[in-house]
Amino acid sequence: FSRKLKSITITPEMKACFDSKEDRLTPNDLINRLLKAPVDLIWNGGIGTYVKASTETHADVGDKSNDALRINGNELRCRVFGEGGNLGLSQLGRIEYSLNGGACNTDFIDNSAGVDCSDHEVNIKILLNSIIANGDMTEKQRNKLLAEMTDTVAELVLTNNYRQTQAISLAEYQVVPRIGEYRRFITTMEAEGRLNRALEFIPEDDVLLERQTQGKSLTRPELAVMVSYAKVALKEKLAASDDLINDPYMVKAVEIPFPPVLRKQYKKQIYQHHLLREIVATQVANDMVNNMGITFCHRLMDTTGASAAQVGKAYVTARDIYMLDPCWRQVEALDFKVPAELQIQLISYIMRRVRRGTRWFLRNRRSQLLPAEEIAAFGPCIQQVIAALPEIMRGAPRVEWENECNRLREYGVPEDLLVNVAIPTNLYSGLGMVEAARQSGADPVKVAEVYILLGERLGLYWFANQISEVKVGSYWQAQAREAFMDDLESQMRSLAVCLMRLARPDQPIEEVIEHWVEQQRGLVERWKAMINELQGASGTDFAMFSVALRELLDLAQNSQLCKALDDGGADVCLTGT
Repeated sequence: FSRKLKSITITPEMKACFDSKEDRLTPNDLINRLLKAPVDLIWNGGIGTYVKASTETHADVGDKSNDALRINGNELRCRVFGEGGNLGLSQLGRIEYSLNGGACNTDFIDNSAGVDCSDHEVNIKILLNSIIANGDMTEKQRNKLLAEMTDTVAELVLTNNYRQTQAISLAEYQVVPRIGEYRRFITTMEAEGRLNRALEFIPEDDVLLERQTQGKSLTRPELAVMVSYAKVALKEKLAASDDLINDPYMVKAVEIPFPPVLRKQYKKQIYQHHLLREIVATQVANDMVNNMGITFCHRLMDTTGASAAQVGKAYVTARDIYMLDPCWRQVEALDFKVPAELQIQLISYIMRRVRRGTRWFLRNRRSQLLPAEEIAAFGPCIQQVIAALPEIMRGAPRVEWENECNRLREYGVPEDLLVNVAIPTNLYSGLGMVEAARQSGADPVKVAEVYILLGERLGLYWFANQISEVKVGSYWQAQAREAFMDDLESQMRSLAVCLMRLARPDQPIEEVIEHWVEQQRGLVERWKAMINELQGASGTDFAMFSVALRELLDLAQNSQLCKALDDGGADVCLTGT
């Protein structure tokens, strides 16, 4: 209809749909009512800003032609607002709408497929032009191939956009308990001169603290901005480093944006691409932020002292060892079959395992990490251990695993996926087990049995859960919690190596542990007394963990000393008595 019409008759059906009582409305008033309608989705296209914040004036928006019909973000009653046009809502309007329970991203997120398509086009045409220049293809053949790849490129673009909006949803799910990480990330981006907080309407810390008292935090539009900044900053850091470009396994990321037909026929030329460094950096950065979150790389750089490239290599190593991509696709295949919140929980389980794996490699390999070698060494063994854990788990870990499997089974989650994601990761991530097997020359599954039985005997599974679940009130407490988990994993691994070296061929694991307990009776009883005291305490704090881990360290070190003395023919060792 035309806005030149004086008024429009409002039918009963329209009144019911748009929750309007007027019999007639002018075109502007009707659009105003449409914007306020209690519907599932409003999809905005074309030109114009139709929603602002109540704190903004129409002059602030700068779209005079729509002043008469524009509404405020807190007046929107739709569940979702999608932006097919540019700036359908002001950024402050989006934030206000989101704080009132609405769901929206930003125009640059909802329209990012166009930009992504252009990126693919540029990269592909640069590749094909170099092939033409070498005389390996005619221009006519190029044009035919470009037309044939249209659907494939569209699938690549849609997958990228799916993952990007999924990353915002994951961030929204995690931001409340992790707000300290986000505040530190924002502060760092400001300090590096990358982010103008006022320009991007990122709230100050006092505003975030006030939102926390209301059970709120950063909104989707704000997180969308931060996703973009995180990717750009990470891409720049990765592109500036030679660590990625000089590692053959990491360079394989250059193949990702190209359709399979090009990977097959022109693989050599892809690795000679003029933008090789930039493409590799972009793909690794996008993958890391989309899969692991906005603050993932920054947090690991902060807590381990690693560079962005080192974090990237450790992430790719852990990702491929744990086969993240196949698991991720299984979860994505559950769209519209299970609740979205359950999908996010499943993804968070996978993320936690890869996050801890990344940290493990940064702590245990540092600058010596070679992804191809580590994946070849750990990958098969990790899958072997994960497959065996459901059979050898016992006690509390088994009960927890079975309960979670039953819960996921009720939702129709595929059996192979639920069995995998439900495995507790506090002690049983697998990397420590495989490393202990390598150090002792033992079978990884046998080492896993040692972890299970030793954890049960010493209450280590309960202790690990206490550390993992303790509430942190500051950045330094979060650092301490991670350090405690690192220390626990290290001592557990030391004990497992010692026990496997004590074992005779084909000796039952239970017998080995009994012999060790007898040998270390004083220190074992001291440790168990401490665990009993912790279990009876009204609460736990960081001092308790620190003291307890010191006792566990003594036990691990004395076990190693006894083994060394045994190897040397001595018949004495410290017993802790």
